[in-house]
Amino acid sequence: MKRPVLRRRPGEAVRPSDIELPDPPSGARVLLRVLTREDRPEFLKLARESHRLHRPWTYPPERADQFDELYGRSRRDDFLCLLACRTDSGAMAGVFTISQIVRGAFQSAYLGYYAHEAHAGQGLMREALEQILDHCFGPLGLHRVEANIQPGNGPSIALARGAGFRLEGFSPRYLLIGGQWRDHERYAITADEHAAAKASQAA
Repeated sequence: MKRPVLRRRPGEAVRPSDIELPDPPSGARVLLRVLTREDRPEFLKLARESHRLHRPWTYPPERADQFDELYGRSRRDDFLCLLACRTDSGAMAGVFTISQIVRGAFQSAYLGYYAHEAHAGQGLMREALEQILDHCFGPLGLHRVEANIQPGNGPSIALARGAGFRLEGFSPRYLLIGGQWRDHERYAITADEHAAAKASQAA
């Protein structure tokens, strides 16, 4: 699979947040956009309302300073935060983070995601994840994306598997979440695998 090369002039940094997002597919119920400062009130409100869905798997920002830290990270050259928003209302349905973006011979990143409870269980995150992978393996020019998921988090595992991620291994006490070191399973997908899956679906 031929992937785009991110070209830059000497001394010029291309931030992932500055790379244009493609238009959503025809008939899509969600579209992707980059996190902005103005999203803070809605983001924090929805995070507070989604405790039942998120705990103990993830702890999104719930305070202004936590949101501001996320926003700051989202403007670095190794991190991107994208919102999945409903096309009919613009409401924020979910959040995706693409972190630790490494270039050179690796061209890899880590993917994190969480839905908002009001929009969960409707297949919106599945649609959004397809667009995320298209962006990762298209404009972002990545070769590999990895998602680390706690073994008991069935919905997140199903979402990853449904998008073509394969299980690579198990990492005991891998991440500190909610004050505890938690085991994770490592799922990954490459650009070639994603392209093959899309070609198979189109056949």
